[in-house]
Amino acid sequence: MKNKENLLEIEGLSKNFQMHLNKKEIQACQNISLNLKKGEFIGITGRSGSGKSTILKGIYRTNLPQKGTILYQSERFGEIDLCTASERQILWIRKHEIGYVSQFLHIMPRTTAREVIENAVMEMGEDRESAQKKAIQMLEHFDLDKALWDVYPNTFSGGEKLRLNIAAAMVKKPRLLLLDEPTASLDNASKEKVRDLIEQLKKEGTTMLGIFHDLEFMEGLCDREFNMQKGMLS
Repeated sequence: MKNKENLLEIEGLSKNFQMHLNKKEIQACQNISLNLKKGEFIGITGRSGSGKSTILKGIYRTNLPQKGTILYQSERFGEIDLCTASERQILWIRKHEIGYVSQFLHIMPRTTAREVIENAVMEMGEDRESAQKKAIQMLEHFDLDKALWDVYPNTFSGGEKLRLNIAAAMVKKPRLLLLDEPTASLDNASKEKVRDLIEQLKKEGTTMLGIFHDLEFMEGLCDREFNMQKGMLS
């Protein structure tokens, strides 16, 4: 790390996607460099297709960049380049250190809404009793109808799935939280619930990097803001 205050340092990150059907190459992001201090919240705005999500997916390693480094100060592994880390290391970091909130909930088969959150808590090493209490707190915070707590989320509306997704990520209080349009399909009341938790996590020291279309939601939350255009940050 160039600076010991940084939790994350991105240097020269580039990613293109190959379209095999028409043999075209789509430029997602080019030469992205960004430092994220411990406890800081950085927001990135930009039009759809500008490459914002590609940065987050590179950090979470769901997309592997072609060029660049993503240095992360892991509690378990020390300084580690997420681009070259082993699958075992990445799985550990995802489970225990880096959270990801996307617009879409990846449903676990035969897992109820309550169990989704309980499992997230127990992944952090807490016991079932603690997990049960925290699951109830989060479900109540997001005003998820009590009739839905023990239902499989594949029947939920888009907004209900997103609220559950956010609850499961935030209950773990990760060291680094990645937010990919976390308020995309939420009503204003639900947005305020998300904002309350983000503010709480920030006070507790969670470092966050988020991408947003909702500029009003971002106001007063972010320490720094960047705009993404045609794969470049400004």
